Amino acid sequence: MKKISVIMATYNCCDTVRDSIESIINQTYENWEFVICDDCSEDDTFSILNEYSSRYPGKFIITRNEVNSKLPFSLNRCIEKATGDYIARMDADDISEPERFAEQVKFLEEHPEYSVVGTDMARFDENGIYSYYHSVNNPDRFTLLYEVPFCHATIMMRAEVYRQLGGYTVSPRTVRGQDVDLWYRFFAHGFSGNNIHSALYRVREDESALKRRTFKSSIYASQTRWIGFHLLNYPVWRYYLVIQPIISALLPRKLKLEIRRLRNK
Repeated sequence: MKKISVIMATYNCCDTVRDSIESIINQTYENWEFVICDDCSEDDTFSILNEYSSRYPGKFIITRNEVNSKLPFSLNRCIEKATGDYIARMDADDISEPERFAEQVKFLEEHPEYSVVGTDMARFDENGIYSYYHSVNNPDRFTLLYEVPFCHATIMMRAEVYRQLGGYTVSPRTVRGQDVDLWYRFFAHGFSGNNIHSALYRVREDESALKRRTFKSSIYASQTRWIGFHLLNYPVWRYYLVIQPIISALLPRKLKLEIRRLRNK
């Protein structure tokens, strides 16, 4: 049975991290380790992580940054400590369905031509599930022109591929959108992946999540697109899409939330 390393970064998420961890403990696939890097939380998050580490000896690898260093740096620290054949992402405010890992391992075992597998997602807030995100069929390098090929938090990747890519790019422009930068490099290296069309992951998204997407982050997203378009040799006439994140950022938050709800109804 192949081993899974689950990687997660935490920061001030004591209200949600227990549910996230419990969803991994309750997986039907049991051969996993949970590698978690706390990014200098100021609440009880780190204490909760240590509590689980004590309760489940050998299943948790807990580390902590000396200074707040953001998500890409924290995930890279997790990758360095991971010992599994596969590396799965998890976020500290989300929930994995019990059969998630079993389904993803089965897919990768049956499809050696693929280096990563993602899943569909259910979006939820304080009122419960309000929409579903259906991931892309047969994503390729051109998918990145218009949308993400894989939902980042849902992915399981072969460990050697993560390492060939050098993990995540640590830069101000990838504090948000580190996954898009990863996918440009993923396809530039000639790797491919696919998605399981079942909502095996629940992502917590409400209006507060949209508020965290600042105008500065949209500028950084456009910079990443510019780099990625060059990396994948997109035709010049496609470059107008580079500014799409900036245009989206100019829309009112409530309008963006409503558009998302209608799109995925």
